[in-house]
Amino acid sequence: MISVVIAAHNEAAVIGRCLDGILAPDIDITVVANGCSDDTAAIAASRPGVRVIDRPEPGKSGALNAGDAVATGFPRIYLDADIPLTAHDLRTLAAFLSETPGLLAATARRTLDTRRRPLLVKAHSAINGRLPAYRDALYGRGVIALSAAGRARFDTFPEVVADDLFLDGLFGPGEKAETPAVVAVVETPRRTSDLVKRLARVRAGNAALRAAGAARPAARSSWLRDVVVPRPWLLPAAVGYVALTVAASRAARRRDVGWGHDTSTRGAVGAQQ
Repeated sequence: MISVVIAAHNEAAVIGRCLDGILAPDIDITVVANGCSDDTAAIAASRPGVRVIDRPEPGKSGALNAGDAVATGFPRIYLDADIPLTAHDLRTLAAFLSETPGLLAATARRTLDTRRRPLLVKAHSAINGRLPAYRDALYGRGVIALSAAGRARFDTFPEVVADDLFLDGLFGPGEKAETPAVVAVVETPRRTSDLVKRLARVRAGNAALRAAGAARPAARSSWLRDVVVPRPWLLPAAVGYVALTVAASRAARRRDVGWGHDTSTRGAVGAQQ
């Protein structure tokens, strides 16, 4: 039995689409609505067989732990509500995890949706989408599958923003991998300001984990050395990438970015009942 845990904070616009794609008799699904002021819990509860936990307090780590406490099977798949996958995708991911020797954690291939996005968002994605740091990493996809042995690597999710980077840091080469047979379509923000907010949140979360020694150091110059130098035609995009990175770094230092989601992409989907 595959178990899926979805931590959902105000995801009424996307949770219905997410659940409709993965509903199946052999997939155990738990949605943890945390600190919601919308209909996330009600929409999730309207899907047959979906277990719903409605927590008044917001926070992804607490939501993941609450879902873990009631999930019944393995592999355990942690899925973001805005990542549209199918039951077949989850079975393929589970099979890849169980059939690959030594593998304890698996994720999908990452692709960035930049259709009808501002030029700066497209420029950032042109560089970010080619960074080698994402090769066989677990973060940045919105879906991570752990075997029972992989889940045994830690007790509970710590109070961190970057839960995917936390999981990535638990596994070494050969213990984690992506499968090209499953594609996670990650929507990029529809507004440049929302991209800066997202990047600031990611930078703050990653910095906190690295300060605690729970994540590998960042490769600061990889965007230039590994992406732009071999592809000089990307230089104009790199200018935008650097500008946004600097803006996000400043934003991350001057305020508490917390954990949340990009409302610009949620609004495009529309609430689903």
